[in-house]
Amino acid sequence: MSEIVPPPQVWPSLHARNARALISFLTDVFGFVPTVVYGEGDRVDHAELEWPLGGGIMLGSAPEPDEGRTWVLEPGTFGAYVVTDDPDGLFKKCQEAGVTVIREVSDTDYGSREFAVKDPEGNYWSFGTYRGAPRPAR
Repeated sequence: MSEIVPPPQVWPSLHARNARALISFLTDVFGFVPTVVYGEGDRVDHAELEWPLGGGIMLGSAPEPDEGRTWVLEPGTFGAYVVTDDPDGLFKKCQEAGVTVIREVSDTDYGSREFAVKDPEGNYWSFGTYRGAPRPAR
């Protein structure tokens, strides 16, 4: 019997000029998995992308200036750190896709192997093996 994994409880979110293209990029190059994508035509009203090791992001099309939305995130201003077990393989895949490299893959003084890139919308993504500091028992 497989265990049901609860959805993430913290959702980083972003808006995109071309959300459908960004979703394709994030799935094809980085390896995110689409959970849901709502919207018609080129517009994405809401999308959730799962990261295979846990967590996920939400994204959608940037609203038009006259839409009167209160939650407006400027496209290209997002940044995230994402845990990966294979930073070298993912970095190679990013290079093959022509992704803009911000920082080459390297080892850090805190024990992580990581790199940083920009997606086609200008968002910053850092991928590495560091899983965060240990949490105290509750």
